[in-house]
Amino acid sequence: MSLAVTGALYQGERVGLRADNGLIAELGPDVSPQPGDYLIDGAGTILVPPLINGHTHAAMTLFRGYGDDLPLMRWLEEKVWPIERKLEPADVYWGTRLACLEMIRSGTVRFWDMYWHAPAAARAVGDAGMRATVAAPLIDVDGRSEQMREAALRTLDELSDAPDRIDAGLAPHAIYTVSEASLRWIAEVAAERGFPVQIHLSETEQEVIDCVAAHGERPALYLDRVGLLSPRTVLAHGVWLDDDELELIAERGAVVVTNPVANLKLAVGAVFPYPRARAAGVQVGLGTDGPGSNNSLDLFADMKALALIQKHTANDAAAIGAAETWEIATGRRAPLLGAADGLEVGQPADFLLLRAGAPELSFGELPAALVYAASGAVVHSTVVAGRVLMRDGEIEGAGEVLARALERARGLGLAPPLASAYADELA
Repeated sequence: MSLAVTGALYQGERVGLRADNGLIAELGPDVSPQPGDYLIDGAGTILVPPLINGHTHAAMTLFRGYGDDLPLMRWLEEKVWPIERKLEPADVYWGTRLACLEMIRSGTVRFWDMYWHAPAAARAVGDAGMRATVAAPLIDVDGRSEQMREAALRTLDELSDAPDRIDAGLAPHAIYTVSEASLRWIAEVAAERGFPVQIHLSETEQEVIDCVAAHGERPALYLDRVGLLSPRTVLAHGVWLDDDELELIAERGAVVVTNPVANLKLAVGAVFPYPRARAAGVQVGLGTDGPGSNNSLDLFADMKALALIQKHTANDAAAIGAAETWEIATGRRAPLLGAADGLEVGQPADFLLLRAGAPELSFGELPAALVYAASGAVVHSTVVAGRVLMRDGEIEGAGEVLARALERARGLGLAPPLASAYADELA
């Protein structure tokens, strides 16, 4: 199906955009709709690139509000991991569909997901119309290395049938939950088959202390030694990385995805050292982390948090600017995350239309308005591969997604009283 947008504001002028076969076919002031185009009147909207969530655990929408206000390891050990042992594919499917609904509503079109029952998550992404890199977390500290490896290969095979918009990956959970032998095996599989790897790294000071005690070196150096620091690697968090590690990460071409809101909420004790990472040449993306720890999937909120915490920590209001923050959130500072080269002819037809008349966007320069004032509520329409996933704030099937997700949460004993009170209406 072909798509046409008319009268949107783009880089200071009114333009039309036509998409065909998932790609931008025309873009400019003289572009007009053609017979048979699905038409969006873009008057009163601003055309911008979409957001990319570089790290999350999407199906944890079902866990939102469960175990809040606990430190990271207590939250994981006492709340999250016991519930996750009960998860079924249907839980992950509907939890991920709810996450997709929220991300579409707030302008994210692609995300990197690390969660259980990855084929169910991939199916949810496909049904929602989004893009994602999907991987199941790999853990073998309980001595089940062979079972973990078999499960990893089986999951990769199952994901091979996913739509083109969905990529498979490998996701060792962390250096403290995967043995050195298995980390080396994952590195070999990733290199042989060209899969990306996503892993939590240097999220807490204790992780660094334990790594030095066990291996005689800091986490990034250890990861490099086992072969997992490469241009295909996404490192989530990185708040305790030192200068030598940042230089090594830059040299190896890996990406660090910072998750400032989740880090602040879980009080991990440090802030990702962005100015030092930038000086070293590290590629950086932005993530929400899971909706169980954030608890939001609105990257507009995380953009503001990223900018403000970096300014505050550096004691420098110019430590990071609005335009730079926007580039990070749209994946422009880390090509591995999957952003298109731009809104240009021949590029994927992934874009947002924002409400130009929203108060948050009505004053000042656009980058500053987007980063410091806006929320996901300014998104009018979200388009992926030329398919309209949201138009004027409306997403087809949203009511069913929320109702089914609540049903799965209740089955896990997680449905909150407020949602339960409205269950009949939502259904």
